[in-house]
Amino acid sequence: MEEKKKFYSKLKNQYRLIIYNDTTFQSVWSMKLSRLKVFTVTSLLSAIIVVLVILLIATTGLREYIPGYPKAEYRQMLVRNALIVDSLEMELQKRDQFFKGIQSIMAGEVPEDEQTMQAEAPTTNIEFQEYNHDSVFQDELLAEQLSLSLKNDNSNATSLNQMHFFIPVRGVVTEHFKAEPDHYGIDLVSEANARISAVLDGTVIFSGWTLNTGYVIYIQHESDLVSVYKHNAELLKKTGEKVKAGEAIAIIGNTGELSSGAHLHFELWHDGTALDPEKFIDF
Repeated sequence: MEEKKKFYSKLKNQYRLIIYNDTTFQSVWSMKLSRLKVFTVTSLLSAIIVVLVILLIATTGLREYIPGYPKAEYRQMLVRNALIVDSLEMELQKRDQFFKGIQSIMAGEVPEDEQTMQAEAPTTNIEFQEYNHDSVFQDELLAEQLSLSLKNDNSNATSLNQMHFFIPVRGVVTEHFKAEPDHYGIDLVSEANARISAVLDGTVIFSGWTLNTGYVIYIQHESDLVSVYKHNAELLKKTGEKVKAGEAIAIIGNTGELSSGAHLHFELWHDGTALDPEKFIDF
């Protein structure tokens, strides 16, 4: 106890700090001090300096010079890479689903999503799944789908020559059917925003975007007949919907890499074979 009292008394002992003039030895300035006061003031000043340094580093760009602290551009790069990885995962899932659908169709099976649709709303017509629209293989896939269209009863099938086709759009034929250069249809130019109509009653088996032909609609009709409407500006019907002859299904447009102006590219397919539309419809 005595040692503690001596220690506290030493802390409280008063001292005087005096500054003298070196020439005249006259006292210039003096101050009373104690060990306790010196320790207290030194501790407060050290704490204030530490807080100021922390605030300076935390609120300015100096923090980026601390070893191990990530710089702003590094953080932005990490966020950007995380977004890219997430997008790549989604694209890989779409790609896998796309190829599974192709394999199912080529094997003569119904895709899983299509089986779910048929279970919810049974129909006598095949409804094809809408795949990755940006794929360069989309047009080839649609051609394969035509050959897999539902076969109707031949006893109830009506001769194509006896069918009454509705004109898809009023306009001028600028390009005729040519099988050799793979132009399996005709090009019709009409007024801006003209509506495009279904040529017969049927069911939409595809309604969506393709890279080469833009917004496209494929309609399945009786007698294994399929009509195709390409380069549309807007689609008015979705896959699986029933349509009537003369009902508006799209708006004429100029979409797709193979289009050089607003027009309708119209095709007729029967049992997987392209037909000349001008032989059946008076344009």
